[in-house]
Amino acid sequence: MTTGDETGGQVEREERTGAAAVSTRATFLELFFDLVFVFALTRITARSFEDLALELGGTTGFTPITGGGKTLLLLLALYTVWQGTAWTTSRYDPYRSGLQLVVVIALVGSMVMGVAIPRAFKVSGLAFAVAYVVTQVSRPLILLITLGHHQNQRLKVRMLITYCTTGVLWLVGAFVPTNPRVVLWAVALGIEYLAGRTGWPVPGLGRSAVSRWDIAGEHLAERYRQFFLVALGETILVAGFSYSARPFSANPTIAFALALLTSILLWRIYFQRAGQILGEAVLKAKHPATIGRSAADTHGVMLVGTAAIAIGYQLTIEHPLHRTEAAWVVLIILGPAVFLAGRARFEYEVFGRVSPSRWIAMLVLLASVPLLLRYPPLIASVVAAVVLIAVAVADALRARGKPPEAAKPPF
Repeated sequence: MTTGDETGGQVEREERTGAAAVSTRATFLELFFDLVFVFALTRITARSFEDLALELGGTTGFTPITGGGKTLLLLLALYTVWQGTAWTTSRYDPYRSGLQLVVVIALVGSMVMGVAIPRAFKVSGLAFAVAYVVTQVSRPLILLITLGHHQNQRLKVRMLITYCTTGVLWLVGAFVPTNPRVVLWAVALGIEYLAGRTGWPVPGLGRSAVSRWDIAGEHLAERYRQFFLVALGETILVAGFSYSARPFSANPTIAFALALLTSILLWRIYFQRAGQILGEAVLKAKHPATIGRSAADTHGVMLVGTAAIAIGYQLTIEHPLHRTEAAWVVLIILGPAVFLAGRARFEYEVFGRVSPSRWIAMLVLLASVPLLLRYPPLIASVVAAVVLIAVAVADALRARGKPPEAAKPPF
């Protein structure tokens, strides 16, 4: 069914029909798919740590801004693949053979991307680009074949055209030097993001009204929660590997304990209480797909913060009392601040308001950066943990003696 939009173009209403994602639980194949991302995220951390650790020599020419920007680009590409797959299994029946093929291709593609990440801007750029393009192009193509004359057919055609177009940028970028490669890949990712947020517009084919998409909201909410746990599991994995690879001594042990404490706090802050009732918020929303899209961006922000925290773990455990490195301190403090920014938006999506503790904690973290530049990484990690403890305590005090707060999504 189509309706006209304000610009005179054509807007499609996309509906989900059939036995799509009846259960809120992910399929075993989806959980298997998530395991690949534990590995892929460790490669993101390893790439960033290698760049930052090389600063000790002072001769690599690495700058934290450009190196961090490249790593962020790869991380967002990974998240785009996961998100597209999660949305697909939340809109259509994940037990159909065509949908399972989509997940399997995404699984293999993500694994190849993970292997290629450490040298994606050197010798393995083509492997990364091919894996990404094949994964993204195959999804709408397989759905076109699987769904047949489905009302979403036009949407899949537009998605296929978009991914084929940006795929050219990804593949061409793999054959050029680093700087133009970054530009081409960033432009491609930006086009895909804007297309997804505006209903995949294609001249002559109209666009979709995202707010009218029908999704299995509880299933999608469960997938976001599971992905956050994957990201959190990666931080624990990084901390454990870093600590176990070193001789046991006091300072690395303290750093490792701080890493475990911080991971527990991240879990507590995420799930208390918005993380528990995201599915309820999606069901209550007037436009479930709108809150779903917003939650996708929010979890992307929290993923970036969590990845930065994991890198900070490794730096602190391996160099707890090393001389001050500005990039290290900024990363150790910025990771929790970015996570809290995403968590604040998440709270707004579920409850329509943001607790003051979120903003206060972010301001305290950012204000502490100039002061911490003269201290070693271990001190910065202590400050980050103390701020997160304060946020967790504030959440507990606010909820104490009160009935569980119900979802009140503003969408």
